[in-house]
Order: sequence, then C-alpha cells, then structure tokens
Amino acid sequence: MTTHSEILVGGRAGDFMTVRGLRLTGSQTEIGRGLADAARETYGWRPLAADPRRARARREWFATHWPQHAARLRGAASAAGVDPDAAVFLDSFTGVPEGSACSVTFCPPSLTEEGRGLVGRNYDFFVTSQAALFAMLSGETIEDTGPPMASRPYVITSVPDDGPATTVLTMNELDGCMEGVNEHGLTVALLIADAEAAGAPVDAGPQVGLGSTQLPRFVLDTCATAEQARMALLGAKQYDLGAPLHYLVADASGDAFVWERGPGGDEHIVDAGSAALCVTNHYLHRHPDPANLPEDNAETMETYQRYRSLHRWNEKGELSGPALRAALDDVRYEAGNAGAHPVRTLWRSVLDTGERTMSTRFYLGDNPDGSARYSDELVFAAR
Repeated sequence: MTTHSEILVGGRAGDFMTVRGLRLTGSQTEIGRGLADAARETYGWRPLAADPRRARARREWFATHWPQHAARLRGAASAAGVDPDAAVFLDSFTGVPEGSACSVTFCPPSLTEEGRGLVGRNYDFFVTSQAALFAMLSGETIEDTGPPMASRPYVITSVPDDGPATTVLTMNELDGCMEGVNEHGLTVALLIADAEAAGAPVDAGPQVGLGSTQLPRFVLDTCATAEQARMALLGAKQYDLGAPLHYLVADASGDAFVWERGPGGDEHIVDAGSAALCVTNHYLHRHPDPANLPEDNAETMETYQRYRSLHRWNEKGELSGPALRAALDDVRYEAGNAGAHPVRTLWRSVLDTGERTMSTRFYLGDNPDGSARYSDELVFAAR
C-alpha cells in the first residue's frame, strides 16, 4: 500500500481549519487500514461495541451490496487489532446536526462555456464543537472549549486495485464523504433535505445499510453513470440518524438527478432533464418551482431564498466556471448574514465531470470586518 498524507491548508495561528490530504493506493483492505490509521491519529477513532446480531447483519449487507466497503472494514479491523467478525462497529458517527445549510447547482455540459458538466457547492456548517452544538440544540449553554466539529476535514484520493479512483471531501467521517468525483466523471454532493423539520442526531448507532454520509461514497465506488446510480439507490437499504439528507448526482454525459427519501421512507428521483439543477435545503419533490415557494422562517436557514437566487443566476444563461463560483458566493454564509446561527460557508467546491476534478477553497476565519477569509482554490483529481 502507498500512503501519502499532508496538510493542505491552514494550521497557522488564527486559522479556523486545518485541511489534511490523504492519498491511498492498493487493495480496498489496505485502503481501509490507511483510513482507520488516519481517523485514529486525527479524531481518536476506535471501534465501538455493537449488538452481535446487528454487527453480523451489517457485515453481510456490505459484503453483498458494497463489497468495497466490506473490504475496507476488514482493513480497519486490522488497524484496530480486532477480529473482523467481532461484535463491534468499525464505522464512525454518521449524523449531521440540525441547522446546517448547503447549496448545490449542476450545469450540464450542453449549457456551459467549457462544454463540460459542472457541479458547484457551498458546504455550510456550524463553527462550534460537537458538545457546544448539541447543548445549543437542547436549549443549554456551555463553555465551548473543544475543537470545532468541522475544523479538521480531509481530502481523500483512493486509487484501488479493483475499482474506480475517487477523490472525496469529508468533514470528519473517513468512511463517508460530503462530496466527491470518481474517474468516470460521476459526482455526488449531499445536503440537508428538510431544514425546517430536521432534528438533532438520534443516538441509535450505525444501522444495517447505508448511513447518510456513506451513501455518496457507495455511489462513487459502485457506479459510473447517473442511471447506474438511480438503480443502485433504488435497490439499497438506507437510514439517517435524525437529519434527513438529499443528494445531487451528475455524470459526464450531463445526466443528473436529486435523490430524496421522505419522512416515511418514500423515495423520489427528481431528474434534471436538459436544464440546470439547483438544490438547497428543502425537498425538491415538494417544492421544485422557484416561483411558487413557501416563505422562509428562522428554521429554514433561507433555503427558499438561496434556491431562488441560484435559479436567477442560471436563468441569465451565463453558465461557466467563473459564473458558477460567483453564484455560490452570492449565497454563502458570513458573519454578517448568518443571523443567530454560528454557521459559515466552510468550503466552496466546483466538481468538473469532464476533467474528473474537484476544485475547493476553504474557510480559514473571519476578518475584522466580518468578511470571510478563504484559502486559495486547490484542484484535486480522481486519479
């Protein structure tokens, strides 16, 4: 196995975020061991005790439906010095707390100046520690002394012997991701699906099937096209831990859709067709029309306003990498427009389905005037 790790941005005094890069090659088992080693070093990861029946059912489900992940878990077991069949969870926490707000838009290749499909996303999240955030969600106040949840993200490039190369970006869960691209040009990005109704994470532990942040990695590991992803998701068992998410999936041909699951487990595919596709933090299958949206309130994190804004940018017909970045900057969170929420746009990514790249800049802190300070944009390739 070849492992290469480095600090990409941040780490200086006053920087909010230290972004680590990790490149792994070899078998999926070797890659899993490398991921577990990195999670232990950075986050103090360790296996957690599990109900034996549920642990066995999870192993069997992964072996059948997601063998790449099953092999990585065997590598994680090796790194932890436990039997791969032991009654433990080898995954990390997969919930996303209430109140995060993200924006994504897809511009198909037929509409962009570059002639390639472009997915642009803002990742908006809290700048507090997990303990302080959960206390706030419970109506309590504590001294915030821990590291912010999102201050140590990873960019991970995996080049396995038996599957597509992937480049993914994750906040703090190395078995999943928030967005990514594979060598086929397939891209995935996740967002909160129902900001108004999302609750704090449920402490239920990993279930059988795909956790919220595992789903994008599953798609990138097992699919080459958007149509393959539709079929894979329709056949997969999925769960969330109190915060429902939805996902934009797009491929190099320009085919794209949003995958959503309603509160009762009902599944919805919202296809892009030949038009640009915008997603924020409300269910598209309920409210797809920007001209006919409910009013925002304190719980919606301006999902409808951001949705209208992205649509206005797309309707201008000036679809290009620079225009997409400008549209995302127009709806980003800074100290002056986040209201009472301790939320910032922690990174902005543009995923190029033709070039198989992810270009990202990262939040490093606030300037004295309240504007955000960002890193230079870095380019990562799925190869």
